[in-house]
Amino acid sequence: MTEELHAYGGGVVTEPRRPPVIVSSMASDSHTWNLVFLELLVGELGFDVVNLGACVPDELLESECLSRRPAMLVLSSVNGHGYQDGLRVIQRLRAIPELRALTVVIGGKLGVGGALTEDETAQLLLAGFDAVFDDQQGAASFRRFAATLSAGVTQVEA
Repeated sequence: MTEELHAYGGGVVTEPRRPPVIVSSMASDSHTWNLVFLELLVGELGFDVVNLGACVPDELLESECLSRRPAMLVLSSVNGHGYQDGLRVIQRLRAIPELRALTVVIGGKLGVGGALTEDETAQLLLAGFDAVFDDQQGAASFRRFAATLSAGVTQVEA
């Protein structure tokens, strides 16, 4: 979506474009249905969405975040390797100065043995994720988190 124009008292007011939300899987995850669901959910919350798809290499995540300056990066896992992949990805993203303030969340089936332990969730948060959403939680907690994002303000440092 480009800038929106609204008639106001005979004049035109231009609203600045909001930064998009990037939705993506990670390199080892080939599932796509979860990404389609997230794209629709995030779109319902009023954001433009860029869906990078499945099996996304770390380097592509980095370059897309740097070039698009998203309001948030949402990483999704269905294959159970989200914990391992997520730790690797967040460490790479946080090592890039321009991406240190980017809001990054992860969710889905993050462990092959089921739900993550409190310790594993804490490790993801300490590594740099702003929130962790286990597939047992449902979408309500993610909706509440996404609603806290400032409209029109990018979280990525210039």
